[in-house]
Amino acid sequence: MPVLTRLIPSPVVVDIRPGALDDLAGVLADERISHSGRLAVAVSGGSGSKLRERVAPSLPGATWYEVGGGTLDDAIRLAGEIKAGHYDAVVGLGGGKIIDCAKFAAARVGLPLVAVPTNLAHDGLCSPVATLDNDAGRGSYGVPNPIAVVIDLDVIREAPARFVRSGIGDAVSNISAIADWELSHRVNGEKIDGLAAAMARQAGEAVLRHPGGIGENDFLQVLAEALVLSGIAMSVSGDSRPSSGACHEINHAFDLLFPRRAASHGEQCGLGAAFAMYLRGAHEESVYMAGVLRRHGLPVLPEEIGFTVDEFVRVVEFAPETRPGRYTILEHLDLKTHQIKDIYVDYVKAIGS
Repeated sequence: MPVLTRLIPSPVVVDIRPGALDDLAGVLADERISHSGRLAVAVSGGSGSKLRERVAPSLPGATWYEVGGGTLDDAIRLAGEIKAGHYDAVVGLGGGKIIDCAKFAAARVGLPLVAVPTNLAHDGLCSPVATLDNDAGRGSYGVPNPIAVVIDLDVIREAPARFVRSGIGDAVSNISAIADWELSHRVNGEKIDGLAAAMARQAGEAVLRHPGGIGENDFLQVLAEALVLSGIAMSVSGDSRPSSGACHEINHAFDLLFPRRAASHGEQCGLGAAFAMYLRGAHEESVYMAGVLRRHGLPVLPEEIGFTVDEFVRVVEFAPETRPGRYTILEHLDLKTHQIKDIYVDYVKAIGS
């Protein structure tokens, strides 16, 4: 019998620990990503300047590029600037917008990408997707996985707490997303990639069940690893299915209906996941998830992020339109306005206001 295997697209290096940023040059040299030290480093014009002062002495051969924002134009401009040089790799050093711009630019010029996130706001730090603002709103662009991910927990601790909380919501929402994937498999026969599902589910469960808090290195380690695994799970499956279901449809609906009032990605995904779990009848799981989110300071009711009940009902009703072709508990139930309102009342009673 032949032995059948598959190659899993994943980073060559995943370095998550306190002080990792100080060893960046050594890691890239040891792993043969850049022996010459010729790197194109993308940073923000604001907070990136402080990091540049810290890291630049250890990267004497690097060229530094300031990225204005997280738009497609910014990413194309960065690619054009990088193309003029001769580099071993592109380093994205900063938050999600910087890393997404660097991902797109690296893919455009055919160079590997080293992701060095300075916060843990969402699972995009290791995903095969770059999310960029464009003239039509916001688009997702397929890119290769980072060749390396370096996360310095000392740097993460210095970031505003709301970024860590957002990452918690995004990681925990995997559990709801996998439940939606399994629902689609049962109803429509959609194929499930078992490895991708296992990775995404365990990433979410690790964060959900961890007793620690956002100020503890042990918890930050688990959260960072969960976000990396979520990104790899998406690469394994070839799409965002392992980490995106009704929870993310609700998030997208918030963004589209109320673009100037929307909360963070992870806050909306966490709230969406807790409510979606209740919708599918997993009431105990929903209550437990809501309790964990609350313990970490995340919202579980729309009022906690400035939305009325009627606005939230509108969001849930509109959510399926944000991802045509994706089957989740929202498409399965096809709820009317009054039904959403009634279930929401029960949800609030269950989790406690």
